[in-house]
Amino acid sequence: MTAHWHELNLPASLPPLFLKAAMRRRINGTQLPEYGLRCWISLTPGQLAGYRKVCGFADNGLLPATYPHVLAFPLQMQLLTARDFPFPLLGLIHLGNRIRVLRPMGNVSSVRIGVQVCNLQPHAKGATFDLVTTVDDLLGPLWEAQSRMLCRGVKLAGEPSSQHLPNADNLGEIACWRAERDIGRRYARVSGDYNPIHLSAWSARLFGFPQAIAHGLWNKARTLAALSEHLPAANIEVTVQFMKPVLLPGDVRLLASAGGSSGELQLLGSGELQHMLGNWQPIA
Repeated sequence: MTAHWHELNLPASLPPLFLKAAMRRRINGTQLPEYGLRCWISLTPGQLAGYRKVCGFADNGLLPATYPHVLAFPLQMQLLTARDFPFPLLGLIHLGNRIRVLRPMGNVSSVRIGVQVCNLQPHAKGATFDLVTTVDDLLGPLWEAQSRMLCRGVKLAGEPSSQHLPNADNLGEIACWRAERDIGRRYARVSGDYNPIHLSAWSARLFGFPQAIAHGLWNKARTLAALSEHLPAANIEVTVQFMKPVLLPGDVRLLASAGGSSGELQLLGSGELQHMLGNWQPIA
């Protein structure tokens, strides 16, 4: 990963970035930017409270494990819509996500967010890359995440790597919930992520979906909220792979191992349709 950072005073405003994303539809190469964007960001209590409500997190004094994604979203958008980023943002597919909580995330008011892209690899349907996000506070590294993204239609030399799916045996049902028809819009208001595939059926159909689908990171957040009594607050790595999308509205069931330092999880829909597979473990 890069050691070359562009230090910013503020992230760019989101509306112009959405416009840039909407105007960009072509693949312009296969070279990822060799720099990252970094910026100090202050937390907004009202936004955090809204996020907790939409995702089901209790206010226990700690930041939800998925919340730094919200803080990083403007920087991620700025990087992925930059002139030298080769792929169009609209149409990227989120295949998987790994979060590492390095220390308990309590009493956090200001953090330094860093975002970069790396690890371009061939895939059977195009090419994948990793969107890497790091969060530091005044004491040092606090949190990090890696999102695996797919861009269809990219041609790269080499053979695609095989996909490893987490084990999902001997799991018990932990919770069930309904992903309401408007959850994409509600999540967008607290996260800033107004991807049209999540907002309404008609906008989702423009991208080949029969209905709006739930955000993958909302699925993960809602899952971790339901597992809050199962998981350690820190020194934990939670990895998921997004399988079939959750069509809105839709009912899902969460299955997981017994609470402890490590385990597996699975999010299922009707007919045992697999929406998300994952696991958690201590950070190596």
